[in-house]
Amino acid sequence: MRFGPVPVHEAEGALLAHSRSLASGKIAKGTRLSRDDVAALAEAGVDSLIVARLGEGDLTEDEAAARIGAALGGSHLSVADAATGRVNVHAGAAGLFVPDRATVDRVNAVDPAITLATLGEYEPVAGGRMVATVKIIPLAVSGASVERVLAILAATPAFRLAPYRSQKVALIQTELAGTRAKMLDKTRRVTEARLAPSGSVVASEVRCPHDAAALAESLRQVGEADLVLVFGASAVIDEGDVIPAAIRLAGGTVEHLGMPVDPGNLLLLGSLGGHPVLGAPGCARSPKENGFDWILNRLLADLPVSGEAIRAMGVGGLLMEIASRPRPREGERDDRDGAEPDDPRVDIVVLAAGRSSRMGGPNKLLAKFDGVPLIRRSVETALSARNAESVRVVTGHMRDEIAAALAGLGVEIVHNPAFADGLSTSLKAGFAAAREADGVLVMLADQPHLTAPDLDRLIAAFTGRGKGAIVAASDRGERRNPVILSRDFAAAIEVLSGDVGAARIIAAHPDALTEVEIGAAASVDVDTPEALEAAGGRLAAV
Repeated sequence: MRFGPVPVHEAEGALLAHSRSLASGKIAKGTRLSRDDVAALAEAGVDSLIVARLGEGDLTEDEAAARIGAALGGSHLSVADAATGRVNVHAGAAGLFVPDRATVDRVNAVDPAITLATLGEYEPVAGGRMVATVKIIPLAVSGASVERVLAILAATPAFRLAPYRSQKVALIQTELAGTRAKMLDKTRRVTEARLAPSGSVVASEVRCPHDAAALAESLRQVGEADLVLVFGASAVIDEGDVIPAAIRLAGGTVEHLGMPVDPGNLLLLGSLGGHPVLGAPGCARSPKENGFDWILNRLLADLPVSGEAIRAMGVGGLLMEIASRPRPREGERDDRDGAEPDDPRVDIVVLAAGRSSRMGGPNKLLAKFDGVPLIRRSVETALSARNAESVRVVTGHMRDEIAAALAGLGVEIVHNPAFADGLSTSLKAGFAAAREADGVLVMLADQPHLTAPDLDRLIAAFTGRGKGAIVAASDRGERRNPVILSRDFAAAIEVLSGDVGAARIIAAHPDALTEVEIGAAASVDVDTPEALEAAGGRLAAV
């Protein structure tokens, strides 16, 4: 490829390096210039252009990206069309992303003009999330380089997606004197939220004394479970401890104890009857990310886990700052006693005060989805989130009709008399009402495709970040709604005015932001009759 300036009258057939705006319209970067394009540029007074001319065997950026992208496709992966030298690859199902680092490195070593970037190893992804991107840097690249990349990918795939398999999980929790039922109940809720992305369920739960014989008997009774999770009243610190002893008594084997991941050091991996048994560390009672998630997700995706693989998890295994942690953190017990950490409280505020002005008359929140008013559907989703403490609904326009649609639901109605002054007033009203929460999940009432597991994943990300955090849903890397805001931002919210939400606050605190990919549900709202109908809703006759 030859790249550089040429007189405009010599540019026909070349690729334009930089976009040009003319009175008749824009000529985009990468356009193969026609005779008419050259004439229009000359008429506009352009004397010279920077262009690229293809040599023999060269491919344009889109041709090269498309060919490489096609070679990256596979089971449970979808490849987008090439544009501006880029091809994105998306997950076609929920699961774990499994790249081959050596293959990706070989691809990137072929030619600096060809780049392949991916998510990290064993990254959990929702269906629709972007997992990799090919970018051709110049406007054209050697066809020989592309062929070398294709040969590498034909020999060894650069990555794959291991989809989750819906599994039946047996949950066993042991008890000592003083073990609180509340802690055990929360452990089940947190576990169910962890299982939700895979479609797996807690098929049975047993609570038994923290004794090897009693636990062994419970292990023998798990039936057809695909996976057994054991939460001990006291976490395992030795191979002769209660949980490993019980696994052996029941006829199983203990394959590995301990892992170089913090939090999560005290994990046990065993097997019984051909199925995995995980002895959970105490930190797994919290939704915060820990080493237990790393092993659980692999098992839910039917990926083998060995002691050797666990021992290799040390690099990247420090999941939180522990320099000041010679003793347990303030307000938190040590992992060894299996106690419940003191997690932040998250409340949900559903904003339902708007006037639906773009609907042309009807209130969109009273439209029916499968026979249920949209506002009721949204609030029922919020109530189903297992990790939220309470749900409040901010009303304004048509407050009585909205309240009537919510009859019988256990929510607090917060009326915003200033709703006509814009979204900020509803945000302030909801935040003020949730004064006991550490974080507030702000949910728009017109997002019909959100699910309770989506909300639980956002909450888990917030509790993992702690005080000061902001968590936002995203769709293929674009920030969307809902959003969780820490109580620390109360003062910033109080000074908002007009028809604005929290976007300015988020933009001002990028270091506090965590984005959680939940797919298209984060982008779908129903501001217009067309959008509502496309999402499956039906307006009542006016």
